[in-house]
Amino acid sequence: MKNTSFNAIAALILGILSLVARLFEWGIIVGLTLGIVGIFIAIQAKKDTARGEGGRGLATAGLILSIIGTVLSAFAMMSCFVCTGATLGVAACFACVP
Repeated sequence: MKNTSFNAIAALILGILSLVARLFEWGIIVGLTLGIVGIFIAIQAKKDTARGEGGRGLATAGLILSIIGTVLSAFAMMSCFVCTGATLGVAACFACVP
C-alpha cells in the first residue's frame, strides 16, 4: 500500500477552500490566492504520484477544484472592475463606435 502524498491532500483542501471562499463571499482575493496555490501544489502532487506515492486521484481532484475556484474568482474580479468602471462612467470609453 502506497503512502498518500501530503501535497495531494493539501491540493484537495486548497481546491475546496477556493470554491468555498468564492461561493460564500469570503473574498475574491482569498479564492483567487487559494486557487492559484492549489494549482501549483496539485502539479507538484502529480509529480509525487509519478514517483510512486499514492493519491493521484486526490491530486487530480485538487487540480480541477483549484482551477474552477480560480476561474470563478477571476470572473468575479473582472465583473467588479466592469461594474466599477460603469459606475464611474469609464466603461463608456470602451464602447466608442464611429
